Amino acid sequence: MTLRVDLNCDLGESFGPWRMGADEEVMSCITSANIACGAHAGDPGTMRRTVELARRHGVAVGAHPGLPDLAGFGRRAMALSPEDAHDLVLFQLGALDGFVRAAGLVLQHVKPHGALYNQAASDDALAGALVEATHAFRSDLIFVGLPGSAMERAAAHAGLRFAAEVFADRAYRADGTLAPRAIAGAVISDPGEAAARAVAMVREGRVRAVTGEWVTLRADTICIHGDNPAAVVMAAAVRRALESAGIVVAALASGS
Repeated sequence: MTLRVDLNCDLGESFGPWRMGADEEVMSCITSANIACGAHAGDPGTMRRTVELARRHGVAVGAHPGLPDLAGFGRRAMALSPEDAHDLVLFQLGALDGFVRAAGLVLQHVKPHGALYNQAASDDALAGALVEATHAFRSDLIFVGLPGSAMERAAAHAGLRFAAEVFADRAYRADGTLAPRAIAGAVISDPGEAAARAVAMVREGRVRAVTGEWVTLRADTICIHGDNPAAVVMAAAVRRALESAGIVVAALASGS
């Protein structure tokens, strides 16, 4: 049986005069782009340009909704009611989809960003709200999230296709959640290490936690963070390692 996996990256996270990441260089290495929708990062011009960039490279487009926190880059937890979370995500999906449709593309997936992602991984009510907003927007969208999380449970309950995401450039805790960025070693900057971890996660379905335990996981898509200083080299190294291992790298929708 041929193994296949999607390779995604969080992009379009510049706004105003502030620049984040090397989107054009990374885009040539990935199969799916998670594009910021203007809440945690991004602005209308950046959204349009990033969608156009994805179109030129033949990369599938997904929405990357986050908390309304530009100053904190969406990585600070916020207390949201399920209703507020639902509306926040629905608003962002509509904003990005305008640019996606104008470019002649179809939105492929939805992946929450930062603190919204981490909070929804363990909060059933919040996860349900994010999934319900996605389903209400378009029931054939793919919801991307942490395997074994509240997000996966909510997607299954709603009948929404779920893609289990693993991270090549982040360390894990023993419970399968991501190690907080404040912990030493939580962010992996060595492209070789990231590439080896990515191949192992796809082929073996497991990764070593920061405390030494093996964590079992499923890998439908692998994330490279666009704000990682080594993102370009890392994305190329991961893509090269996966293909050298005989793993097909393709967008999520291509395998549906």
